[in-house]
Amino acid sequence: MDKLKRVLSGRDTEEPSGLTEVIDATSLGWGTRVKGFIACFAIGCLCSLLGTCLLWIPKKGLMLFAVFYTLGNIASIGSTLFLMGPMKQLKRMFEPTRLIATIVMLVSI
Repeated sequence: MDKLKRVLSGRDTEEPSGLTEVIDATSLGWGTRVKGFIACFAIGCLCSLLGTCLLWIPKKGLMLFAVFYTLGNIASIGSTLFLMGPMKQLKRMFEPTRLIATIVMLVSI
């Protein structure tokens, strides 16, 4: 009966792999993606702003700035993973037209 359901629903006759089950279980709805994007982007902006404010602390200010500003950049870039998905984001980042900019940005971080 399960085999008939798979054939009628358009799925392959093969059993689903573990990876397929994980991808199906972790797919997010559009509303959840937007909320994740907003939350991650807000955290990224907050960390970057906090790093800029901590820059003026004597002695340890530069180190705190570097840590918080880097975390802010990583969180802001990570926020787009919610909208596009991780693999699509990585493919687009490493397209030939964006490769130099991606490399410069990653080296700068």
